[in-house]
Amino acid sequence: MNLTPKSTKHYIHNALHDERLRNAVNKATQTSLSKSKSIKDQIPYWQNLRYRAHSIKKQVMENLDQYLEQFEKNCLANGIHVHWAVDAEQARNIILQIARDKQAKTIVKSKSLTTEELHLNDFLIENGLETLETDLGEYIVQLKGEIPSHLTAPALHLNRQDIGKLFHEKLGAPYTEEPTALLTIAREKLRAKFLAADIGISGVNFAVAQAGAVCVIENEANARLTVGLPKTHIAVMGIEKIVPGYKELATFLKLLAPSATGQKASVYVNIIGGAPYPKMHEGPQEMHVVILDNGRSRILADPQLRETLFCIRCGACLNICPVYQQVGGHAYGWVYMGPIGAALIPQYLGEKEGRYSPFASSLCCACFENCPVRINIPHHMLKLRNRIVDKGYSMKIEKFGIAAWAFLAKHPCLYRFATWFPGKFQLLLPKGMAFPAPGYFRQRALGLFDPKGFRKRFMQLQKK
Repeated sequence: MNLTPKSTKHYIHNALHDERLRNAVNKATQTSLSKSKSIKDQIPYWQNLRYRAHSIKKQVMENLDQYLEQFEKNCLANGIHVHWAVDAEQARNIILQIARDKQAKTIVKSKSLTTEELHLNDFLIENGLETLETDLGEYIVQLKGEIPSHLTAPALHLNRQDIGKLFHEKLGAPYTEEPTALLTIAREKLRAKFLAADIGISGVNFAVAQAGAVCVIENEANARLTVGLPKTHIAVMGIEKIVPGYKELATFLKLLAPSATGQKASVYVNIIGGAPYPKMHEGPQEMHVVILDNGRSRILADPQLRETLFCIRCGACLNICPVYQQVGGHAYGWVYMGPIGAALIPQYLGEKEGRYSPFASSLCCACFENCPVRINIPHHMLKLRNRIVDKGYSMKIEKFGIAAWAFLAKHPCLYRFATWFPGKFQLLLPKGMAFPAPGYFRQRALGLFDPKGFRKRFMQLQKK
């Protein structure tokens, strides 16, 4: 699936006409919101946790160079090989070289948005390495040839009928819609791959600087098998994933599960501080950490938008966003979607490529209220909108509209006619019919114009 943010308007149009997609996304997000609210209501200090997490992230970002150096030093002391990647190409080549050095043929992966950002699967497969996603949702979208449509629930846009058809067509399994049967089919296919894999690749939820360890959080145990069974483990992390120590990690663990999945705690919290095989004769014999920049330092250097790096990829802003609920994740055209995706896309890919993304928002501020790290996403989207307009990347109809208003504002007679005409024209339309504004009235009512107009009413009030 080749998506691009430049086609966001086209994707949104298609999504709004896909009733099955909208029902699936709406059902999943509403279920997640309900579960999340129930858990949060049981935590009396929830708001304090949010403020604490924001403060930790702010302090880390202001001293990120020091924490990264500390993390590298402690990783090396733990026997972990550390690699630095400036961009996606360098990261892909580092991982490929490790695979070639180990003469690997089969790779298993646990869920990682950072590797999605690298388009790592396609790259490794093109270079002759069998690469398989092991998270159930990721496995489903990989079979379907798609990218994830949600930060934590990759196949959220599909229902069980879709998955039953997919397994029947791609795996040759008998058609079934029963969830347990579908899970059994996937488990049988994946278990053999775990045992045969030469390399396991995971993402990193948090990297603990003081310990030189990475934390991988999951609910299915696939990440634990990905880390523990192959001889070599590669963890891929963005530079923003650092936390100072275990005390700070505990704060984020309390926030992540309630925000992401509506659980009190995640089922598995894996903390990996090096290859355990030399000491315990189990687990990987060798461990690598690839630390990725890929545009993050550019965001870090921007004091107005730096806060977007605080994101812990919980998906809470997606679940509550009225736009995401209607169009799903693929409409945003990249691996990051929803409100946080709308704020990140122009920063990672450039204002021209991501010029539509910040406008895919109602600015209702629900994302800010639901974000466990208190990222003021609406504020950042407004900043990005401002920059996109300043650079001349706004839509032609918008440019024309603003130019027309500026011209009318300088010519009072024309302005009075332009504000008088819609109200009079409206009297010719059937009663209650919305004004036929192109590209607008088919989806929602523009509203009725006052036949008298503001100026006339104001003059009458002044006389009274």
